[in-house]
Amino acid sequence: MSDDPLAELSDVARTYGGVAVLEEVSLAVRPGVTAVIGPNGSGKSTLLGVLAGAVEPTDGRARYAGPDVDRPIGYLPQRVPFREEFSARETLAFYARLAGGDPDEALERVGLSDAAHRRVGALSGGMRRLLGIAQATVGDPPLVVLDEPTSGLDPGMRRRAFRTAADASGADTAVVVSSHDLDLADEHADRVVVLDRGHVAAAGPRERLCTEHGVDDVAGLYRAVVAGAGVGRVSGDADRDEPSAVHVTGVSDR
Repeated sequence: MSDDPLAELSDVARTYGGVAVLEEVSLAVRPGVTAVIGPNGSGKSTLLGVLAGAVEPTDGRARYAGPDVDRPIGYLPQRVPFREEFSARETLAFYARLAGGDPDEALERVGLSDAAHRRVGALSGGMRRLLGIAQATVGDPPLVVLDEPTSGLDPGMRRRAFRTAADASGADTAVVVSSHDLDLADEHADRVVVLDRGHVAAAGPRERLCTEHGVDDVAGLYRAVVAGAGVGRVSGDADRDEPSAVHVTGVSDR
């Protein structure tokens, strides 16, 4: 697996109405699965939007550093505006015309071949999330960004959706996924980014971070890092003092 970054954030900040949601975030995204975890309101959705190019930083720089291909970045936001009267295959055929790739292959990849001709409006919530993962991966982009692909799903469907997302990663492909399911992050993630109040509280290979913090898994890492976060040292890819940010009700989904 290559260790060359496919995307980089340098001192990225993002504010909404004067409220800081991200502050001085620097990250390098490498092939494999990177799980972004953190409390509600920590800036996960905004971070993923910046990585995908859907959110413009207020300050700093976001740079795609991967190969020059027709579709460099695939993105699944929390809410995907699929047209409910389209079938699953028609939906992916639309994206395939823009990004390349085979819609039938994308449906098979996420296990929706049998639902190819069902209207999107008739799909279950779990099937719609799988369709969203298929949309984000059609055309085989080197960087896939998935914002809470398991949100609102039952345990079995959460596991299936996360496994499908992780399967999209490879030696030259990075999948960045935000999730509150720490067990699934522990099972599938190669690297972990812990956000807390708009700052990177920890970032790096999962096993190394767990060793450094004396914990056994990602759930323990979350408790160790977030419980002790605030003003202080930042471990992982960044290693510097960070000021504390203020959590403001009303931007908790960012």
